[in-house]
Amino acid sequence: MTEHDKTTETVTPETGASQQRSSTKPSSEQKRSGLVGGVIAIAIIIAIGGGLYYFTQQSNAKLVNENNELKQQLSDLIEQQNSDRQRLDALIAANADIKNHASEYEDRLNRRMQELQAHVTAMSSTDVKSWLIAQADFMVKMAGRKLWNDHDPVTAAVLLKSADSSLAEMNDPSLHDIRKSINNDMAKLAAINQIDYDGIILRLNQLSNEVDNLRLADLNSGDAKNEDDSNVSDDISDWKQNLARSWKRFANDFVTVRARDGSEAPLLAPNQDIYLRENIRSQLLIAAQAVPRYQEETYKQSLEQASTWVRAYFDTNAPETKAFLSTIDELINQPINVEMPDALESQEKLEKMMQTRVRSLLSQSSDNTKDGAVNAAAEAKKPADGAEPVADAQTEQPQAAQPTGETPPVESAKPAGNRG
Repeated sequence: MTEHDKTTETVTPETGASQQRSSTKPSSEQKRSGLVGGVIAIAIIIAIGGGLYYFTQQSNAKLVNENNELKQQLSDLIEQQNSDRQRLDALIAANADIKNHASEYEDRLNRRMQELQAHVTAMSSTDVKSWLIAQADFMVKMAGRKLWNDHDPVTAAVLLKSADSSLAEMNDPSLHDIRKSINNDMAKLAAINQIDYDGIILRLNQLSNEVDNLRLADLNSGDAKNEDDSNVSDDISDWKQNLARSWKRFANDFVTVRARDGSEAPLLAPNQDIYLRENIRSQLLIAAQAVPRYQEETYKQSLEQASTWVRAYFDTNAPETKAFLSTIDELINQPINVEMPDALESQEKLEKMMQTRVRSLLSQSSDNTKDGAVNAAAEAKKPADGAEPVADAQTEQPQAAQPTGETPPVESAKPAGNRG
């Protein structure tokens, strides 16, 4: 052992007591500090536990509220589903009823269609004859309109020929009288003199273009001869005649005297020939407009007035004037209004046949078809036994068209006479 160890091992009682007091003091402080730390730890645990409990309660309350809302929404959806299911069942039932009514109505329509088809098949030959008679009647009436309104016997004859061809297709001996009347009407139209109205209008237009080529008449031709007689000769022996001629020429410069017996043309002022030519053109235009209107009196008066003016103011010895006047004279003698027959013999007979054979038959067929369609529609509108009535918009079906087949009557054209 060392010396230091020896000194430490030798301890007095006082030294031991002081050492014991120093060792007990730290242990009590440690216990007290441990107790305080435990209390603090417990308080922290209690606070944490209280906070967890509070947040847990809040979360539980929120979840309960959300759960209640979801249950309410689920119950609402179930109720809506039940109402939709009931509505769907009602629609399915109504659809089934509609299908039943539609099938019944379709069966009725099919039966009615078969009946109509059989009826049409039975009347097919009669319908063809009725159509041919109606076509012939229409052609004859159109021929009357072309004859009396348009004064066109050529087109009227063509229409009558078409009507005769329609009747010939029927091969019916009872139509022999009507066909004979049509042929008589065609013979009357063939005997009418044909007038070239377009040619007359073209000739009048040509005359209007030739007015500028006409030469005015020399109204002072007699004075010109006198002036020729008043020329002075170069022969000295004719001094007396030359003196008389010079004096006469000198006197004529002051006073001019002309003899007017009424046979010569009236005087025409300078630059007035333009108005004269335009007046002649206007008369020719009036005559051209009167041609398609068949106004024969106006036509002749206009040409005669134009001829009078040409003979009065233009040189009638000129070749252009002679040709112009010759054409006007030919046109004056050309009639533009032709007497047309007052009536067509075949028109009245065809009208009677239409009333007796065609219209009565077609009206009877139309009545039968109309009654059948109305009955079928009335039966289709009746609801089935024990079934609830369905809306009119769903059960109501359009009625079948009523095939009348009747040709609309054409009013016969009556002769209007001379429309001018």
